[in-house]
Amino acid sequence: MKSVHDSPLHHPWDDFIVSSLHDLEAKGLRRRLKSVTTPVSTRCLIEGRELLLFCTNDYLGLANHPRMKRAAAEAAQKWGTGSGASRLISGNISLYVALEKECASFKETESAVVFSSGYATNMGVISSLLGADGLILSDRLNHASIVDACRLSKARVVVYPHGDVAAVEATLRSRDNKGKALVVTDGVFSMDGDLAPLPDLVKVCAEADALLLVDDAHGTGVLGPKGGGSLDHFGLRPKGIIQVGTFSKALGSLGGFVAATSLITEYLVNRARSLIYSTALPPAILAANREALCIVREDTSLRFRLRRLTHYLKKQMASLGLAIPDQPTPIFPVIIGNAQETVRISNSLIEKGIFVPPIRPPTVPEGQSRLRISLSALHQEQDIDRLVQALGDHFRRGA
Repeated sequence: MKSVHDSPLHHPWDDFIVSSLHDLEAKGLRRRLKSVTTPVSTRCLIEGRELLLFCTNDYLGLANHPRMKRAAAEAAQKWGTGSGASRLISGNISLYVALEKECASFKETESAVVFSSGYATNMGVISSLLGADGLILSDRLNHASIVDACRLSKARVVVYPHGDVAAVEATLRSRDNKGKALVVTDGVFSMDGDLAPLPDLVKVCAEADALLLVDDAHGTGVLGPKGGGSLDHFGLRPKGIIQVGTFSKALGSLGGFVAATSLITEYLVNRARSLIYSTALPPAILAANREALCIVREDTSLRFRLRRLTHYLKKQMASLGLAIPDQPTPIFPVIIGNAQETVRISNSLIEKGIFVPPIRPPTVPEGQSRLRISLSALHQEQDIDRLVQALGDHFRRGA
């Protein structure tokens, strides 16, 4: 049987698609999927070549942890491979109930609701909480899932300058009415690794009777004495704050969750479309997610090791004269600026056996293309030395 590609007829969409791809290529923005043929770790085979990775969000190295694999395997043996329906039909198996209790305890909130992904979480929460009569204040560097959710909500959206609490306060004070207002921010900004000014935002929101939502995808499991995330890092109590987290970063699995009051989570079960109309997560994923939270609670050594490696890389990067922000996260942006040049440097690192993919618009603003270096607790100091040597070769010689 002939495929559609064998048709001699010219489809009117072809010119548009080909032209768009050529335009992306010319700007250094065309992306291609790479085939990874080994488990998640600090080293992997990509298209047959072993590379040292500095691009994973598996910050604690849990994605291939023996306890995680055992929990997933046991759940698959007992429950099978799928949940069979959405959660409001028959998919809300008891593993969900246990996991949500664990999430609420971990984030120190009354309740929690688990979604199929972090993206689906933000889409469901933000779009269901506000409509055309609402006001959303969103940080300029918030994740794309927040941006899309704000648009879907149909609320009036004010994008404030990155981390500018004064701008948030001024906007809230200038409201014509006292309708619903939601301030949304990443806890840790994924492309820069910096933290939101949460203590000040909490104060401003309380004074203005606005609701604060913190997307802590990149802080959960990493920051704070208990690994609870950015609020834990600042010593803030979560009362009245909506926390969004993911299992797909430091927790090494898949899914997203909201931790909040019981009133808010009950509302979301009834109104969040991305929850209502999505098939429930597989049992193996639910079991692995709960095990990840248990590991973070019990094994502080992973978190402490990650912090030591973060300090070590920061010191080594400074020796190259690179401007590295003083922040506690394992995310290190090396701003190049030009997209094509960023791709070239990334390719030169691949030639040295190191994979740090180029991050380009629209993921980051125009002129802010970069190498986003991220650490895992599974890295060794000699891995960092090798990375710094390769970067030094480039920045000293312009190679």
